[in-house]
Amino acid sequence: MLEKAFNEVYTKFKLNFYRGVFGRLQEREASLSATETFAVEVIYALKEPTVSEFAECLQISQPNATYKVNALVKKGYVEKINSLNDKREYHLKVTQKFHDYYAINYSYINTVMQRIREHFTVEEVAQFEKMLSIISNELMTENKTSL
Repeated sequence: MLEKAFNEVYTKFKLNFYRGVFGRLQEREASLSATETFAVEVIYALKEPTVSEFAECLQISQPNATYKVNALVKKGYVEKINSLNDKREYHLKVTQKFHDYYAINYSYINTVMQRIREHFTVEEVAQFEKMLSIISNELMTENKTSL
């Protein structure tokens, strides 16, 4: 039962995001393919990874990762920042253009969070927040990032 309920919530968040992405594709506002959308989301989630960290996370080759990153840089969704520790290394940072594109997701999350605050007590919301934090930080150890 828990698995089904969680999957339903997760799927609804994904569907809302995909609906927004494909809506932009139809309006010709988006310049990202579906693969590029996923790649830039990974870069965002990893919080300024190197190309190697990006490749490792997706389990793709370094040349493939470099190709994807260069396409995102060319389209203006990612920028390369020289590492302070090693000038041969770059960190990947999403741009404001990405944040504008990703606002589809934020808007729906904010809507749902407001509905949660209106539907549940302050104590229930605090408990839910605590549970989400534990899930993210302690139970999802495969993903080493905190957003």
